[in-house]
Amino acid sequence: MRDFPSCFGENGIQVADSSSSGTTGKNAQNLVTCVYQCKLRGRLCLITVTWTKNLMGQGLSIGIDDSAHQCLCKVDIKPWLFSKRKGCKNLEVDSSKIDMYWDLTNAKFGAGPEPLEGFYLAVIFNGEMILLLGDLKREAYKKIDNDAERVRCSNSIFVAKREHIFGKKFYVAKAQFCDKGQTHDVAIECDTVGLNDPSLVIRIDSKPVMQVKRLKWKFRGNNTILVDGLPVEVFWDVHNWLFGNNNNMGNAVFMFQTSLSAEKLWSNQSVFDPSVLTRSYSQQIKDCQTQGLGFSLILYAWKNE
Repeated sequence: MRDFPSCFGENGIQVADSSSSGTTGKNAQNLVTCVYQCKLRGRLCLITVTWTKNLMGQGLSIGIDDSAHQCLCKVDIKPWLFSKRKGCKNLEVDSSKIDMYWDLTNAKFGAGPEPLEGFYLAVIFNGEMILLLGDLKREAYKKIDNDAERVRCSNSIFVAKREHIFGKKFYVAKAQFCDKGQTHDVAIECDTVGLNDPSLVIRIDSKPVMQVKRLKWKFRGNNTILVDGLPVEVFWDVHNWLFGNNNNMGNAVFMFQTSLSAEKLWSNQSVFDPSVLTRSYSQQIKDCQTQGLGFSLILYAWKNE
C-alpha cells in the first residue's frame, strides 16, 4: 500500500504521474484518497483511506503504512455488495490485532465517491481506536465493544488528501486546511480554449485569493495565500492544459500546502523554485508527515471534452 505516500517520492507530483496515467478524466474524477497520521507502538504511521465510485457503485480501501512507508496491512471493501455495506475485518500483524468496522448501509453521497453522512468507519489497533470517520460515532462505539473504557478516542490527524476533479472552466472541491478546521469551498477557474492570454483564478469560499496572468509564461509556479489566518502555499502545473495533445489533453495539478510556521515556508527559497516543482512537492509533504505541520491537498483537474 505505497500508492499515496510514494507519489511524493522522486517521481513526485507530475501531470502524468502513476496515479493518472492511462486513466480518463471521467474515471479519475471518482477517486478520493485521504491520509491520516497516527501513533502505533509509539511510532508515527499513516492510514490511507481511498473512496472509489464506478458504474457498480461505491467502494473503498484501507491501508496502514509504518514510518518507512512499509505496508502493514491493506483491506479492500466493496460496499455495493449487499453483505459488504456493513461489516468488520479482523487481522493480526506482527502479533498485533487490527480490527476494522464499517457501516455504509444508510450513507449519503454527493457527486463524488466520499460519503457525506449516515456512516462510520473505524480502525482499532490492539484495542485502541486509531481512526474514526463519519457522523455515526455513537453507533460505532456500540458496535465495536460494550466495554467503552477499552476503546479510547481516535488519535489520528488528517494530514493529506488527493482528489480528481472534472470540468470545462470551473473546478471545485472542499478542503479543511488544518485538522478539525473549518471546511472551505475551493474553486479553480481557468479557461484555455481560444484565448491568447489565458489566466488562472483561485477562490476560497467564493472570495478571489489568487490570480495568475500571462499563464502561458507562468504555467508552473507557486504563491502564498492566507486561509483561517494560516499561510497556504499554492503550487500549480497547467502545462498539459496549454500545450497538451488535443487527443490526450491530460490533467493539471494543484497542491495546497499549509504550515503552522510561516518562517518554515520561507526558510529555503529553492524549495519553491518552479524549476524544481516535483522536488518541492516531495519535500513539503515529507515535512508535513514527519513533523505534523499542516495539511496537503492535491487536486488533479481534468477538462471535459
